[in-house]
Amino acid sequence: MAFQQDYFSIPPITRAYTTTCLLTTIAVQLDFVTAYQLYFNPELIFKKFQLWRLITCFCFYGSIGFNFFFNLLFTYRYCRHLEEGSFRGRAADFLFMFIFGGTLMIIMALFVNIVFLGSALTIMLVYVWSRRNPYVRMNFFGLLNFQAPYLPWVLFAFSLLLGNSVIVDLMGIVVGHVYYFLEDIFPREQGGFKILRTPRFLHWLFDETRRHRDENDTRPNVGNEVPFGAGGFHWQ
Repeated sequence: MAFQQDYFSIPPITRAYTTTCLLTTIAVQLDFVTAYQLYFNPELIFKKFQLWRLITCFCFYGSIGFNFFFNLLFTYRYCRHLEEGSFRGRAADFLFMFIFGGTLMIIMALFVNIVFLGSALTIMLVYVWSRRNPYVRMNFFGLLNFQAPYLPWVLFAFSLLLGNSVIVDLMGIVVGHVYYFLEDIFPREQGGFKILRTPRFLHWLFDETRRHRDENDTRPNVGNEVPFGAGGFHWQ
């Protein structure tokens, strides 16, 4: 089936995360679970040992509506851009970026009143992609033209105009910048060195399988190309 081929052509981490977000939202909509069983609650996590909340708080964007589709589309597109671009063939490093970013967000969430962190993770992905593709030209609703590094701040302003909490956007931008600085900037500075190192067991779990798969992959290397629209609403 064409759908099955298209689905399994999506890079594995992008496929796994976006599918989990979609299924989680559907499960809440159908009352299989409630949002109260998913949200980030330090007391329930550390005292009641409800450890699944450390993951589920990143997988729910709210009830099905504009905000849900907006976040899911941006997550899918920029997660895929990164996984097929600067992280191509480096699934373990890509997963480690998720773990690193998620850990920082959880630490920050201990001090601010944020119970779902999926939107912040989306902004982090957008931020890292935008900084690694600084010359890509983008278009916002046909009204505003700008280069990719401004995209997170355009989304920040858009959230502000919609009356949404911008703390989530700021969290994603801060965490994205921390990762970008430690991974791409500091190691290249005079006297700099690589701080973030992907654990070997992640390389063993992911990169060996991916390497064998890529040896049989006849598709052209997409490198830093953007194979489809760079966002949800007529980004160019």
